[in-house]
Amino acid sequence: MKSELDRQHREQASRNRDLIERSPYLGEVLHSDVLPLQWNLREEASLSSHQVNLIHALEKEAAATAIKAVGALSKINEVDHLGGGLDLIPPLLMTMSQVDHEQVDYTIENAHTSVGYYSVLAALGYIKPEDVVDLFRRSLSIAGHVSWLPGGTQLSGGRLGVMIPTAVGQALGRRARHGRDAWVICHCGDAGWISGQALNGFNVANLHRAPITFVMHRNGIQLSGSTRSILDKDPRPMISAMGIEILEIPSLQDARKLFKAYRAARALADEGKPALIFPTGGKSLRQPTMPLGDFAEGLGITAEVEAFAGKHGVPLSQEIWVPGALMSYRDLEAMLECLFLVNELPGGKGHHDGHLKGRDLDQILANPMLKLSGPEKFALNKARKLPRTQVKTTARPRPGAANLVLDDAAVAAVTLPAPGKSVSPRAGIEAAYALLARTFPQDVFIIDCDLGPSTKVDAAKACLDDQHRFEISIEEQVATMLANGLAMSSPQPALVLFATFAAFFEGIAREGFEMWRYQRNLNGVNEGLNVTFHLSHVGSFTGRDHFSGWALDWTSLAVGYLPYLHRFYAPADARAAFIAGRDLAAHYGAHIIAIPRDNLPILTRQGSQEPLWNATDAWQPLTPYRTQPGANKAILAMGAPASLAGDTSDQLAQEGLPVDVHILNGLPVPDQEIQALLRNYPGGVVSIEDSLIGNAESGLRGVAAYLAYQSAQAGIPYTPIGITDPKVAPSSGPEEVWEHFGLTANHLSKAIRALG
Repeated sequence: MKSELDRQHREQASRNRDLIERSPYLGEVLHSDVLPLQWNLREEASLSSHQVNLIHALEKEAAATAIKAVGALSKINEVDHLGGGLDLIPPLLMTMSQVDHEQVDYTIENAHTSVGYYSVLAALGYIKPEDVVDLFRRSLSIAGHVSWLPGGTQLSGGRLGVMIPTAVGQALGRRARHGRDAWVICHCGDAGWISGQALNGFNVANLHRAPITFVMHRNGIQLSGSTRSILDKDPRPMISAMGIEILEIPSLQDARKLFKAYRAARALADEGKPALIFPTGGKSLRQPTMPLGDFAEGLGITAEVEAFAGKHGVPLSQEIWVPGALMSYRDLEAMLECLFLVNELPGGKGHHDGHLKGRDLDQILANPMLKLSGPEKFALNKARKLPRTQVKTTARPRPGAANLVLDDAAVAAVTLPAPGKSVSPRAGIEAAYALLARTFPQDVFIIDCDLGPSTKVDAAKACLDDQHRFEISIEEQVATMLANGLAMSSPQPALVLFATFAAFFEGIAREGFEMWRYQRNLNGVNEGLNVTFHLSHVGSFTGRDHFSGWALDWTSLAVGYLPYLHRFYAPADARAAFIAGRDLAAHYGAHIIAIPRDNLPILTRQGSQEPLWNATDAWQPLTPYRTQPGANKAILAMGAPASLAGDTSDQLAQEGLPVDVHILNGLPVPDQEIQALLRNYPGGVVSIEDSLIGNAESGLRGVAAYLAYQSAQAGIPYTPIGITDPKVAPSSGPEEVWEHFGLTANHLSKAIRALG
């Protein structure tokens, strides 16, 4: 019987398909014919006049498209970050002259500038200008923040600061594949740099010599006012203290000087030296201010500036600081308002949220800063007569596609812990990671935060070179984003692994999961990346250390990100952990694996001392553990308490009460499989898990909530056992802690009997 939830899910899937099918620029493979714009920084010392004219012409075309797009939004009473989008255009075009999306790539940290990003792609021919105008912020294809399109960056932007360490991961991954030819350019704003993620990202870039260049758009304006009024700090001392070399230029709008800065940055990247291109603003590096009249004359807008300044009583002799990245660049009136704001002059206004409500669009487009000169028209027409560059953009593999597959012969040679002893599941996952690293040393990447001996990734790290293992001390939050960036560095099969205590994932390291919510594949689907997050020390079964193992919400954490996962693994012993490790590497996609810290018995087949699992076994979501003749009730156990469930079944069988036990090895379970299993037990099921399952006030959570729903669908009684109140617990051995939380054979027996 299909449920109402099933019906809703089917209908949503249908709406998803319809939306994707009617969205241009989304698909598995897309082809583009683009304007050739490739300049060799290693061979060309400077830009020619023709090249300068071409880039200025492209800037103006892109700016006009961006203005039209936001003008169209104003008709439906919407706004956008036009100001920052316009100041992104000149340096992004310089970046596009370098990228090939294999050796050299880019991303945008200040992703709210997306209208400039899409307009640059349109100017180069990746997408149509009219689609930017008609679809921007009104479609799946051309969204309000940076998203992946042909010619674009795979790293869809979200929170400020996050893309800085993610781009570092991407750069490190490119270096491992392409050596000195690898380079990543990260555009960033003068707000996000102060976030903890960004500062830690700068630190990691230096620590591991990432071939990356950051381009700061220092326009002096943030959301609610000028940068000076919100964060009056110079980024350079702090960023340089992190080991980033600062390359100062007066302006990102000066194509010739920007080219030379890129050339210097490329040379530094070749040597593994990350750099920041920082536009100081002003007349030159030595002269931070200039008369307003000189600024106007330099841009050929003296009459317009004189009229605007006169309206507000400001003389052309007024000394001003001109930001190195002019917000609202080429939207003349808005640009002047931004300029006056950062100089605290009358008439100043911010355009972070740059709407065009009430403004004359034709008048804006007719301003002199958008008119192409004769040489610019000539350069653009000449470029358009050249053969177009053919570019193929391919979506990332789908979750579940073949990845790093270990053959049975290699696996059979592994010695796993034998029955008769209690061993931490860490021993099994340690063996899996080490085998994978030995077998695929060029495709395994491990990020560690000084916990390798405890999470058991050290053996694998010992098999890898410095291009594939990264120690970054206690920067757990950034480690997750570094892992995400590494996963984005190549579509080739890889195991990108970050392991730390589950408690840290539940808290400070959660941002890595959150990134998955806004990483859209080229096919239109937001999904997790080809990354494994290893949650060590899960549950209360953690010896005598309250904090490092106090990860009581680990099942809810995993279930919360299940839409983005290929699989979530919760192995019940060391041998099951090995099988899970082999399986997660064999499949492309996002994975979570949860490993208990303390010793657990090696589970055995019923009535024998044969292990329940062998190394060559395929991973299955459900494993029969105890099958008693005549059983119409069952226990479903996840993770560490599986042995407890088996002992309970054996004891109840001796008392004449047959109860089966099945081990839930992870999620998802095919719906038909779990339903077929549950309908074998009309007397009901009891589940047990070492995690928070909620209470009467909150309702069920975690795996208990999943099993409650499935049991209701099967029409059978259900009782969950888990942790309902985490506020008080002893600092004792694992058995005492389980006793305190009611995770005992006695409680299991009572729950089974209470089913009726």
